[in-house]
Amino acid sequence: MNVGCLVLKLINLFQINMPLLSIDPSTNQEIASYDEYSVSKISDIIQAVNLSQTNWNDVSLEFRLDCLNEMIGVLKDGKIEYSRLMAHEMGKPISQAKSEIDKCIWLCEYYFENAAEFLKDEIINDNAQKYIITIQPLGIILGIMPWNFPFWQVFRFAIPTIIAGNGAILKHASNVQGCAFAIESCFKKAGFPSDIFRNVSVSGNNTENVIKDPRISAVTITGSTPAGRSVAKVAGEYLKKTVLELGGSDPYIILDDADIDKTVDACINGRILNAGQSCISAKRIIATKRVYSSILDKLKYILPKKIMGDPRDNVDIGPMVSLNARDEVHMQVTNSINSGASLILGGYIPELAGAFYPVTLIAGVKPGMVAFDEEIFGPVFSLIMAEDEEDAISLANNTPFGLGAAIFTNDIEKGEEIAKTRINAGACFVNDFVKSDPRVPFGGVKESGYGRELSIHGMMEFVNIKTVSISNG
Repeated sequence: MNVGCLVLKLINLFQINMPLLSIDPSTNQEIASYDEYSVSKISDIIQAVNLSQTNWNDVSLEFRLDCLNEMIGVLKDGKIEYSRLMAHEMGKPISQAKSEIDKCIWLCEYYFENAAEFLKDEIINDNAQKYIITIQPLGIILGIMPWNFPFWQVFRFAIPTIIAGNGAILKHASNVQGCAFAIESCFKKAGFPSDIFRNVSVSGNNTENVIKDPRISAVTITGSTPAGRSVAKVAGEYLKKTVLELGGSDPYIILDDADIDKTVDACINGRILNAGQSCISAKRIIATKRVYSSILDKLKYILPKKIMGDPRDNVDIGPMVSLNARDEVHMQVTNSINSGASLILGGYIPELAGAFYPVTLIAGVKPGMVAFDEEIFGPVFSLIMAEDEEDAISLANNTPFGLGAAIFTNDIEKGEEIAKTRINAGACFVNDFVKSDPRVPFGGVKESGYGRELSIHGMMEFVNIKTVSISNG
């Protein structure tokens, strides 16, 4: 037995908690180490949030919204600090990190303006019967969140959840614990009760017991499809509500009459954001035969101009989150090329200390290749040729995922019809890249999960919609 296997067996046997490491992906150097919380400490935190939520439930909505308004100021004041923290911990280019904080501010503003309308009672009345449909919180919501958008993912679950009267516990990714504690601090600075939102430093392997805790009412996870299955299995055993926002292999359909320049710009913006490490990035670019060569030529011309480098500088693409993630993407690219795809740009591991991977373009991708069948979570453009419009739609739907999709055409009515009725996804954009927006619901179908975040629909996921019936005699 090798030493690594022996160490793992000892860890499992004696339940040794390994520290949670934060590593700068641009240098591969350790930034900080966080001790994993003990079972008793996690239990104490859950109890503190439980008590806080009981009191929070009795607080007026007006006071909750006052705290939310303060949160807007906290985020504005800390924008540079939080952006640098994201760049340092997970390699997000600083300009994109600032945009992420701006988006969190937008979300807070949206719920500040609309939560009262969303949460108000609905009255149904006739001569014999009066019904009141009222909204009540469920209790404590556990959020299991990923590293790729370390502020936005947390805020989009926590803000509507807490404003509806719930408490929230965050199990953030192990490598962004600095961001996790910074978010916890944001809630305290904004005047929220000190225990209404808490982060728990716990590894994925030890999260199951947190889900099982009877004081946890529901769970939301953003992550991989296998992780979502695991969480849903444990939560389902205890009849706990779940919302799952999982993987995606978003198709971008380019029809004969698309504006080539605008389409390529949208595909690039939808792919290189966050080094391609987004569940809704442009993972499969499907062009009809008539425009395929034009799209390929345009990508070949523009992509080499994109700057890769230190995320703290003014660059288009920073490092991937880790060396392991970089190596996995490279293996997927290599497998696709070995299966017959053509490497046009990139596709190599640079001689740099960090987890950098160049913008990569592979063409001639077909079903059966890794680049078509699997989600590539990195800066890889997979170009696919379709015979015609019908074939493009068929190829787009030929995936186990169903998170986002995009269609490019100058015939707006056609694009709308295809988006509404023919694409199997939770969101479909016409002539734009896929993005989340506080005003509209966000989520997927099939192996991309279920449930919705954002808008009124996201706020209603973790509440008890109670019916009160009153007889008029």
